[in-house]
Amino acid sequence: MYPAATCALSHHNPWELLVATILSAQCTDKRVNEVTPGLFAKYPTPADFAAVRPEVLAQDIRSTGFFNNKAKSIVGAAKKVIADFGGRVPRTMEEMLSIPGAARKTANVVLGTAYGIALGVVVDTHVQRISGRLDLTKQTDPVKIEQDLVRIVPQDRWILFSHQIILHGRALCQARNPKCAECKLNSLCYSKDKTA
Repeated sequence: MYPAATCALSHHNPWELLVATILSAQCTDKRVNEVTPGLFAKYPTPADFAAVRPEVLAQDIRSTGFFNNKAKSIVGAAKKVIADFGGRVPRTMEEMLSIPGAARKTANVVLGTAYGIALGVVVDTHVQRISGRLDLTKQTDPVKIEQDLVRIVPQDRWILFSHQIILHGRALCQARNPKCAECKLNSLCYSKDKTA
């Protein structure tokens, strides 16, 4: 259904994708994509983000919600990337997880989308919801959902799979009022909240 699915967050490099992914927590990709062009024009490099006070950055990202915490994470991430990784976003899960604001979801987004490194499956709210609806997992914890998904989805499809499920969640399998009649997976889905 979505053979050409890609990351919905606008970015030009791994650093911008890291920032955008941190901003995407509890926020739509659409809103993040409205904020980031001006943000990256104002702060073009990790050094620019490292130099800004979190309370100043918070005002620039206010519309993404949870802006104080996100600002601290982004400034901390910039400082970490500069101090420990020479200004480059790292390419390993272990190093990614050492960056403020980067848990497994963020690490998988950046490693997969920016570098093509498939170390796991991105589990956002769409993947969490749809994996449950399609009986791919019974878990509710994102880490456990990811463990279930990596067991059943071939590793060479992990990156694309995440993008496909996220697109499906936006297009048809929405949280409220899923469009089941339009879904090609309808006959495979036994979700309790299916619509007619």
